[in-house]
Amino acid sequence: MVLPPQRQLRKTTARIAGRGRARAAGAVLALLLSALPIAGAAAGRGPAAAPAASTTAVTAATTATEKPAAVSRAASPPRLVIHARLASIIQPVAAQYLRQVLARADAAGASAVVVELDTPGGLGTSMHEMTEDILAARTPVVVYVAPSGAQAASAGFFLLLAADVAAMAPGTRTGAAHPVGPNGEALAGPMAQKVEQDAAAAIRSLAVRNGRDAAVAEQAVMTSRSFSAEEAIAAHLADLMAPSLPELLRALDGRQVRKTAAAPAGIVLHTAGAAVTEVEMTAAQRLLSALAHPELAYMLLMLGGVGLFFEITHPGTIMPGVFGAIFLLLAFFGLSLLAVNYAGAALILLGVGLFVAELKAGGHGVLALSGAVSLVIGSLLLFSSPEPELRVSLEWITVVTLLTLTAVCTLLVAAWRIRRRPVLTGAEGLVHERGVARSELHPAGKVFVHGEIWDAVAEQPVAVGEPVEVTGVRDMVLAVRRA
Repeated sequence: MVLPPQRQLRKTTARIAGRGRARAAGAVLALLLSALPIAGAAAGRGPAAAPAASTTAVTAATTATEKPAAVSRAASPPRLVIHARLASIIQPVAAQYLRQVLARADAAGASAVVVELDTPGGLGTSMHEMTEDILAARTPVVVYVAPSGAQAASAGFFLLLAADVAAMAPGTRTGAAHPVGPNGEALAGPMAQKVEQDAAAAIRSLAVRNGRDAAVAEQAVMTSRSFSAEEAIAAHLADLMAPSLPELLRALDGRQVRKTAAAPAGIVLHTAGAAVTEVEMTAAQRLLSALAHPELAYMLLMLGGVGLFFEITHPGTIMPGVFGAIFLLLAFFGLSLLAVNYAGAALILLGVGLFVAELKAGGHGVLALSGAVSLVIGSLLLFSSPEPELRVSLEWITVVTLLTLTAVCTLLVAAWRIRRRPVLTGAEGLVHERGVARSELHPAGKVFVHGEIWDAVAEQPVAVGEPVEVTGVRDMVLAVRRA
């Protein structure tokens, strides 16, 4: 309760009466100065003071009410979006990477996961694992086909339709999801019908789950139909088109996903202004994923063959053989993830074998030429996928094959030259060497040859100190004659 200024002044004056005059006068003066505004307000404004006090009270009450809300907003965690880039063939490494990304998003309580996709397709087994992980994720998953020029073909089309939100950048494409055999060949007979119907049922199921056109989606499987970004949106296969990730996040904000009978409201995405965390592949995953590219796998196969051939032609060098074996193992891993024609692989191995036979048997170039032809034909037949991205281009095959043949021919020429050189070591290396007789040879005696003293037998008597020439070696005894 606040006392009137006059009563407050009297009480204060009485309290300080016993103190010194100087201190009392100072206190009274200070109190008068502080009381004047209060008295002026009471006398000058009168009734208007009450509304001011009321306004002050309302402001204080409002401030007190807003403080808990501000504290609540500060305590709530910031919005988070997990961003992952998947620009590779669909294979086990890609499936492992996506599983790790989704697990991290679920653990962090992210608002959404954006998977930026660019793939020509890949293995059906890995694709099924990835769709299962997308469907089981607690965090809403957005598959974004980007950047411009990217594609989500074949197995990538299944991933796009499995997502809670299917987004595409301008200039991208999707579809062409007709199943093929493990070596890229077209399926035939009852097995083809079984595989096609299973894939069609899978794509219909994914489309219906996310409210997309199942009949149009089935056309991508049965007739290999492809769609541009605009066509996919018009056909209700994709949900929206965004040129960049920030534009995509703004377009996703407020969108409801995963509407079910049990939860008709679904999940509302809050992505505008969210913090974006990039989750990248580990170094090992990037290496293994790169090995699934046909060009790299083919180059490693050729380098491995050249390394082993160098070790065969130059025994004891060790390093070319070691690196050749490593390159071959890495190439075999990459080939296991691709549609490989085994006849092409067999022809490449036959070519390497013919090169080795030329070196050992001396076929006067016929075997080497046959190996070169086998190597070229095998390279052309090695990859049989109907997708251009899963095959090695003719230009790349030409360059790598020419470099391989150049290296092999250089090694063969070097081996032929070494073979024609005279032997410089062992018993054969002593033939035609010159020395000096250390004792009289009649016919046996001692000679000094090649820095060593040897037992020797001469064709004719040789005196001490005469020069001799070695004509042969038998049982550690030199056959010599006068030089």
